Amino acid sequence: MNPTALMIMLLSLAIGTTMTLMSHHWLLAWIGLEINTLAIIPLMTKTPHPRAIEAATKYFLTQASASALILFSATMNAWKTGEWSITLLSDPYTITLSMALMMKLGLAPLHFWLPEVIQGIPLSTGLILSTWQKIAPMTLLLQISHLTDLKLLITMGLTSILIGGWGGINQTQLRKVMAFSSIGHLGWMVLILKFNPQLTLFNFLLYITMTAAMFFSLMSISSTKISEISSSWPKSPILVTTMMLILLSLAGLPPLTGFSPKLLIILELAKQNTLLLASVTMLASLLALFFYLRLTYVMILTLPPHIPPSSTHWRTTKNSPLTATMTTLALLIFPLSPTFLLII
Repeated sequence: MNPTALMIMLLSLAIGTTMTLMSHHWLLAWIGLEINTLAIIPLMTKTPHPRAIEAATKYFLTQASASALILFSATMNAWKTGEWSITLLSDPYTITLSMALMMKLGLAPLHFWLPEVIQGIPLSTGLILSTWQKIAPMTLLLQISHLTDLKLLITMGLTSILIGGWGGINQTQLRKVMAFSSIGHLGWMVLILKFNPQLTLFNFLLYITMTAAMFFSLMSISSTKISEISSSWPKSPILVTTMMLILLSLAGLPPLTGFSPKLLIILELAKQNTLLLASVTMLASLLALFFYLRLTYVMILTLPPHIPPSSTHWRTTKNSPLTATMTTLALLIFPLSPTFLLII
C-alpha cells in the first residue's frame, strides 16, 4: 500500500476512536464509529485476495447493521427524552444500543463475523481489529453500564466465554484461535460490567496488551498456522519461548499477567453473592484453557532434540523493540496490578 494512503487510513482510525472517546453526544459517537469502520476496510483489502475481499465485505455489512441500529435507537431515544446525551437513555433503547455495541465488539451470539473476518485479513490488520477497533464500542458500553440490563450482560458474558472456549478447540489457524480468544476475554469483561466497570476497564487494558504481544510475535515469525509455529524454534528460540508464556498468560495461569483480571473478577462475583455464577464461569473457562495448553504443547513437542532436519531454518528473526516491550508487559504486569487498579 502507498505510504501516504496508509498514513491517511491510520490517522483516520485514530481520529474516529478519539472522536468517540471525547463525545457525550450519540451522533458524534456514531460518526466516530463510522470513521473507524470505513478507515480499516482499505487495510483489510491491501492484498487483493478473494478471501480478503470476502472478509472486508462481511465486516462492512456487520458493522453497518450495528451502526444503523445505534443511529435508529439513539434517534428514537432523543425523540422520547429530548436529549442526545449518551448517559440519558430510556428503557427499551438501552437494550438495543447495548446489543448493537456488543455486535460491534463480536460478543456471542453475535460473534459469527469475527473469526471469518480475522482469518481472511493480514496479521497486521488483525492486530488492529482485535485491539484498536474495540476501544470505541467498549468505551460506550462502559458509559452506559449503569443502565444496561444485568440479565442481558450475564447471558452474553457466559455465552461468549463458552463459545470462545468451544470454538477454539479444533482450530488449526492461529488467527481463528486469536478470534475465539478475543470472544472469550470479552465475555469476562461484559460479565463484570454491571458490578464493577473499573474492573472491566482494567481487564480490557490487559487484554489489549496480551493480544498485541501475541500478534506482534506471530508477525515476527510470519506464522498463521499451528504447523508453522511448530517449526519456528530454530529461527527464534527466545521468541517461541515467550510466545508459550503469552499463551499461558492469555489462559490466566499464575503468576503471569492474565491471572490478575480473572482472579479479581472471580473475587468480585463472590463479593456480590453470585457464587453459582462464579463457579459456572470458572468451569466454562476450562475450555479456553484446554486449547491454550494444546498450542503450548505443540510448541514444546518441537523443542530440541525433537526437531526434524527438514524443518531447520538457517535464517534468524529480527525482533522489534515494540515486540519486546509488549511481550514484557504481557508477562510481568501481575505484581503491578494493585497500582494499575488504583490509577483506574
